[in-house]
Amino acid sequence: MVKTKQQKIQDFLINNGVIIVMFILVIYTGFTSKNFFTGNNLMNILMNMSSRLVIALGIAGCVITAGCDLSAGRMIGFGGCIAGTLLQRMDYSNKFFPNMEPVNVFVAAILVMLICAVFGTVTGFFIAYLSVPPFIATLAMMEIVYGISLIYTKATPLGGYVKEYTDVANGKFLGINYLIWIAVIVAAITWFIFNMTRHGKYMYAIGGNPQAAEVAGVPVKKTLILIYMKAAAMYGLAGFMLGAKAGGASVQLGYGYEMEAIAACTIGGVSVTGGRGKVSSAIIGVAVFELLKAALQYLGVDANAQYIAIGIVIFVAISLDIRKYIAKK
Repeated sequence: MVKTKQQKIQDFLINNGVIIVMFILVIYTGFTSKNFFTGNNLMNILMNMSSRLVIALGIAGCVITAGCDLSAGRMIGFGGCIAGTLLQRMDYSNKFFPNMEPVNVFVAAILVMLICAVFGTVTGFFIAYLSVPPFIATLAMMEIVYGISLIYTKATPLGGYVKEYTDVANGKFLGINYLIWIAVIVAAITWFIFNMTRHGKYMYAIGGNPQAAEVAGVPVKKTLILIYMKAAAMYGLAGFMLGAKAGGASVQLGYGYEMEAIAACTIGGVSVTGGRGKVSSAIIGVAVFELLKAALQYLGVDANAQYIAIGIVIFVAISLDIRKYIAKK
């Protein structure tokens, strides 16, 4: 059935309702609140977006294959704690490894990503070879990683970081914060993987129809393992970034971020039913969430009530995505 112009406009407004409402809210906030449309506030929003975007880009691959990753939040905390124990000053009174010199910051970031990638590989193996639903596999890994984090850190907060680590959050290149540059680089690499590699094509094929993809010769199991491995490495990097920004870390770092990341991807256009999504989808979704938080803060909305608003946005975003899927069928 050919849709009329009016029906197309109506569908556009409904399917992009969350983004449109957020845009109106931001415009209203900008005209009613001082300092909202300023360079400093914009930079703060981009800073907050940086780590969230890395998380969303990692989880996007899982969602495109009609999966999810509930372990992301705990993996972020684990990554932040590993980085924290490796990058404390020698003169810090509560140093985790008293006699160990702090490692190079770049080496610490690589180690964090590699360790988290191992856990992601295990998750991917259970999903790919044992047909464990992603929801269950990542839920189990969430608990495992959280338990390991508690044992590793003895549930104690970490701090006293070397200046080189905190400079990752405070330093700038060409007037732009390092954290933003990291997010830009990760987004560029992810775009290349999604659009210019066989792995990216396989990922979309699996999301569209895994059975048909396997018949067509797509290495479904190997691709799924790589997707969850890559995602976990990105969660570790996000934990590294958040630890630098906060100047400390605990096992609670990143708690609950996975649901927001999934919702951000969905708002931007990554379908939870699989087979559809872009890097730009994650960027748009994360921007919507961070602008929403900033706008509510400037409007004086109670900090606790902001969780309600975020929950409503998640609920509406997922509902609209399912609506689009049903309409296609």
